[in-house]
Parts: sequence; structure tokens; C-alpha cells
Amino acid sequence: MTGSSRPDRAAEEPHEEPQRAVEPRVLREVLGNFPSGVTVVTAVTQDGPIGFTCQSFSSLSLDPPLVAFAPGRSSRTWPRLREIGSFCVNVLAEDQEDVSQNFARSGVDKFVGVPWAPSAHGSPVLADVVAWIDGQLWAEYDGGDHTIVVARVLDLGSRPDRRPLLYHRGAYGVLGPDEA
Repeated sequence: MTGSSRPDRAAEEPHEEPQRAVEPRVLREVLGNFPSGVTVVTAVTQDGPIGFTCQSFSSLSLDPPLVAFAPGRSSRTWPRLREIGSFCVNVLAEDQEDVSQNFARSGVDKFVGVPWAPSAHGSPVLADVVAWIDGQLWAEYDGGDHTIVVARVLDLGSRPDRRPLLYHRGAYGVLGPDEA
């Protein structure tokens, strides 16, 4: 980058609409080449613990400590978690595909057979996860068919001896060159 380059230049240029619409199938196929971790976001209600699987998760800021995740607008669990205002993001381990699939379902008790312990703030920390992040709702933004949730980190922990569960090209795990 030279001294005359301006990183804020894109912000000054007018926003132009794309020439053609991007088909959702193509968007999913192309963006599926970027592997993501798999998380389960949990909280406790008066009726017991609740949670949902979410693969759209990332760190956001060190100061203040913030993370972001994006539940689908059709989620029936996120509105209940929003009301509570605090929750735990559990980063699943490579052997927890069944946990991911269970928490992605609707209309069932997702915690049956899933051991957990309350965090210092009361949210469920699932057993054997790679990492967990206790958070408090900071902000929400429109993300099209998802809601972008920003949470302030209250507490966190990790198990460096565990490897994360990844989602890549529509499947769990990362495909090797011979499997592509």
C-alpha cells in the first residue's frame, strides 16, 4: 500500500446495486468453501434450559470484549434467549456432531442425554466442549434472513486438548483433497 492509498475510499463511493441477483443455491455453494465452527447457544428459563445450534459465530472485539453470532429469523429459541439477555456460546468438539444435530431440531427437549453445568452466570456449559463464552446481549442488527447478535463477554474458558467440530461444504468436518 502506498502513502496515497486511502482505506476509507470505499466508504465514500456511492453504493451500486449488483447487476444480477445472486441465487441462494450458488451463494451457499460458494460460501460453503469457508469452513466454520459449530456452536450451541444456551440459557436457562423458568421452564428449564434451552438452546440452538449456530454456525455463524466469531470474535468481534477485544476492547470491549465482544463476540457475534447470527441466529436465523425463523428461530423460535432466539427470541426466548433475547428476553433473558444472557447466554452461553458453546464451541462444539469434533466428536459432538450428534449434539449439533440435536440442538438444530425443533419441538424436542434438546438437553435429554446432554450433560451440562451452570456457568458462574447460570447459563448451561455443555460437557466436553472445546470452549465456552458466557455473554450478555449488547446489540442486535438486521442481517437479512438472520439477526446479527453482538454479546459482551462476561466469562469464558477452553479445553486446548479438544479439537473443534467444523462445518464445510454442507457437511461436518473438512474434506481432504481426495474427497473433494
